[in-house]
Amino acid sequence: MAEGQRLQRVNRTAKDRVRLRRAMVVLASAQGWPVPDIADLAQVSQRYVRQVIHDFNETGFDALDPKWSGGASKTIDDTTRTKICAIAGCDPQALDQPFSTWSLTKLCDYLIKTGVVAAISRETLRRILHDGGITWQTTKTWKASNDPEFLPKMRRVLDLYDNPPPDGRVICVDEFGPLNLMPRKGKAWRPVGRPVRQRATYTRTQGVRHMLATLDLATGRLAYRIRHRKRWPQFLDFLKVLRRRWPDERLYLVMDNYGPHKRPEVRAWCAANNIELVYLPTNASWLNWIECEFTALRYFALNGTDHRSHAEQNAAIADYVRWRNARARPKRHFAINSPIREPNYMINVA
Repeated sequence: MAEGQRLQRVNRTAKDRVRLRRAMVVLASAQGWPVPDIADLAQVSQRYVRQVIHDFNETGFDALDPKWSGGASKTIDDTTRTKICAIAGCDPQALDQPFSTWSLTKLCDYLIKTGVVAAISRETLRRILHDGGITWQTTKTWKASNDPEFLPKMRRVLDLYDNPPPDGRVICVDEFGPLNLMPRKGKAWRPVGRPVRQRATYTRTQGVRHMLATLDLATGRLAYRIRHRKRWPQFLDFLKVLRRRWPDERLYLVMDNYGPHKRPEVRAWCAANNIELVYLPTNASWLNWIECEFTALRYFALNGTDHRSHAEQNAAIADYVRWRNARARPKRHFAINSPIREPNYMINVA
């Protein structure tokens, strides 16, 4: 009776699944269940059931504890495992293979053919790669800057972010778009297997629009205009709007090297109106603080939508910007822990 009560407690409280399963087998046997029925209940073999009952009769409750032995010893040594991980990270074509990427099967065949291992299964290979920190990843692109003045320009921008001049205001400027009228993929909380469906479009007859936007670091607020084009006359008109908004301050405009930003007409007007144009290094748009705001705008205002007119889409953007500006805070601490902050940061290294 005492053993039965103890087995019931194990069945109720055991967290180890092996101990729980063995206690269930013994308790069912004590209640008179035949071995085939116990095997079906526990989803194990009849041989396993008989062995558990025999061990319990021999050693008592110690038979319920799993006897971990550490598994089989490794058949592939650590040096070979390191070599396998190195081969997996190589371009197959560099090893005279007629394909551009490995599959587990192709990598297994190559390892056996070249004598790295005598035999290996796909599951063993997968575990070796996992243990070695090698995962299946999508290739990404990166365009490094070849600007010979990369470091001086980058440090100038970072200095403006960190130490805004007392005589003016630092503003990040960029264009966002083109703004098409099209169904956009997005994310939403939905029942499993029932995603939101969007229509497909093949013709779009209402043209595109372009957003010219600024991020004021002192307040964290966005300002923008939506235009049919984004050439230098539209850009210059936008700068005049900024000049009227802050008439008595020197403006430091951080921007990329887009052609209209460098037009002689734009430069001459800025020089005459107390505006300094601070250009980013080439191919370094990630230094422009407004880029992350564009990512949020796309995610929260455009993704998952299907606007049928530019007026409708513009209204959605305006609603989001008003909501965001009502919660804006001054912008501080740009890329504090980034490698670009290190004194030995290397040019053209991502």
